[in-house]
Amino acid sequence: MLVLTTALMPAGCEGALSTVDPAGPAARTIAQIWWVMLAGAVAIFALVMVLVALAFVRKRRPVDETRHERLWVIKLGIAFPAVVLLALLAYGLIAGESLLPRQGPDVVNVSAEARRSQWTFAYGDAPGRITEHVLHIPAGRPVDVSITSTDVIHSFWVPRLAGKLDAIPGHVNVLRIEADAPGTYAGRSAEFSGVGYDQFAFTVVAHDPSDWERFVGGGTP
Repeated sequence: MLVLTTALMPAGCEGALSTVDPAGPAARTIAQIWWVMLAGAVAIFALVMVLVALAFVRKRRPVDETRHERLWVIKLGIAFPAVVLLALLAYGLIAGESLLPRQGPDVVNVSAEARRSQWTFAYGDAPGRITEHVLHIPAGRPVDVSITSTDVIHSFWVPRLAGKLDAIPGHVNVLRIEADAPGTYAGRSAEFSGVGYDQFAFTVVAHDPSDWERFVGGGTP
């Protein structure tokens, strides 16, 4: 039953706002970090449960207390969790470094400006082009989103494409997103910003190369 339940868990993780159903490189890295952290947490939890269970087992014969303490307390109780946590920290730092936006010839620059109940998007490749509530990007290319706000703190989040980043008044944060394939991806302002914030949504539309060229040229993709 446990094996069956574990096997079925990923099936319940699919959806428009699922962080473990990635559709781009950044989201895939974040999902991998989540699974690795979960595996590490399960390993430590399992060891702790074993130690707790052994504490209730009646001793049937004398034991060397010093050796017993060295094995169960120092090696398994301290050393094992420390090694696992340090390994997770190193992995998280390395994986997190890959999420940072870096300059490159294929990078597309867009801006996202938040205000209560509205997102406004502008495009470096199409000066003067503005869209509201819908962000257009090319599929298969990295996109740097410059995020800010005109009133309170909001949060730009497209779970299947990247992590979450705050939109702060008077400050610009840059988030790297990328979609593997053309399609529509749901986004949310995942920050309490007043009444109705839970319905403060937007959409990211990823286009194939021809549709993207049509969009930046002023046409309708």
